Amino acid sequence: MEGEIHSANRQLTRRDFVKHSAVSLAAFSAVAGRSYAAGSDTIKVGLIGCGGRGTGAATQVLLSTDTSVKLWAMGDLFQDQLDKCYNMLSEGAEGRYDRDAFESLRPKMDVPKSRRFVGFDAFKGVIDSGVDLVLLATPPHFRPEHLMAAVTAGKHAFMEKPAAVDPTAIRTVLAAGKIAQQKGLSVVAGTQRRHQNHYVDILRRVRDGAIGEIVAGQCYWNMSLAWDQFKVAKTPGMSDMEWQCRNWFYTTWLSGDHICEQHVHNLDIMNWGIGTHPVQVIGMGGRQARTGPEYGNIFDHFACEFEYPNGVRVASMCKQNAGAAYHVCERLVGTKGQMYTDQALGYIKDLKGNTTYTYEGPNENPYYTEHRDLITSIREGKALNEAKNVAESTMCAVIGRMSAYTGRALKWDWAMNASKLDLRPAKYEFGDLPLDPVAIPGKTQLI
Repeated sequence: MEGEIHSANRQLTRRDFVKHSAVSLAAFSAVAGRSYAAGSDTIKVGLIGCGGRGTGAATQVLLSTDTSVKLWAMGDLFQDQLDKCYNMLSEGAEGRYDRDAFESLRPKMDVPKSRRFVGFDAFKGVIDSGVDLVLLATPPHFRPEHLMAAVTAGKHAFMEKPAAVDPTAIRTVLAAGKIAQQKGLSVVAGTQRRHQNHYVDILRRVRDGAIGEIVAGQCYWNMSLAWDQFKVAKTPGMSDMEWQCRNWFYTTWLSGDHICEQHVHNLDIMNWGIGTHPVQVIGMGGRQARTGPEYGNIFDHFACEFEYPNGVRVASMCKQNAGAAYHVCERLVGTKGQMYTDQALGYIKDLKGNTTYTYEGPNENPYYTEHRDLITSIREGKALNEAKNVAESTMCAVIGRMSAYTGRALKWDWAMNASKLDLRPAKYEFGDLPLDPVAIPGKTQLI
């Protein structure tokens, strides 16, 4: 009833997770989702995951278009996270790397306490609250189940990257994407470079042959320490599960490690430009700067070589070390020249190193553009489905991590079809959950 905050802290077992993620043949024959007359109905939005990225996604979907969009429901694992997000959206906030400063969005919100859900199954309350579109911004581990639940219920979805953290979950994302396609639902991913003007222009030219046949590539996400300001100390009475969920970035089962959580952007450009995914990978990595238990069990650097069809090799590097040089960009090399992209620039050079083309057009904020494209697709009934793209780009990061953790080279087909790696805990409850040890290449087993 009004004034009650719905709590959903009951235990969710591994069997529950599998049950809610399963794909039935009946789902593939479901009828198309709700269509909208242009400019008429209000699109009701549900936010699942109320952290910093979720707050940013909510502001961007509400401010990206002049058409009627309203925040209708919210859900998070933690009450304090939900409250912080709700208050920030209501009162306004300063800018962040992934969002502009904004004033109160209260006129675009209708989220009574009866539509604010807390707990491991808060996503169910949001999906069942009468929303048309859900924003999936929880830690990546939960994304596949949430996406499957959303599209099965006939909801459009925006899902942040990465799409998953292990091969088992990637298969769920791909299956959910097929259901969305059958139902005519839009699924847009948080790989915002695919909606950024200069990336779209440069990659179109590359696909049209501007640099000839692609023979090699390089991509990087090298930076200093990230997210240290968000670390939460484990206090007396705080369970293992709560500490790990509050510090999800540093926990492999929740984040996929930073090769998934961040470097997926660069790997996505490689797949986009080359036009397919790699066939195998060999990687290395380690943990030299992040040595304390407060950093969970993730690595702080990775280097991988991805081999694509026709012998095309891509060198991939990402690291998070204090004092490290910032280097985030992509390069593809072809028989006629090369292309370069980063968050601000895009250009093409010939074989002699002369710049033959530089993008100088408008460059809108892609965090808003991706949501505008999503809303437009819903309004016009022209589904936009990015599930397969983001699943394959995420899988690149996953197999890179698997190779680096184990020291083994592995093939795409084996990882996608045969790997049984499944990072889900036995049950979802606040209690004991020993953290897996930091991987040791040569000793950690390939699963």
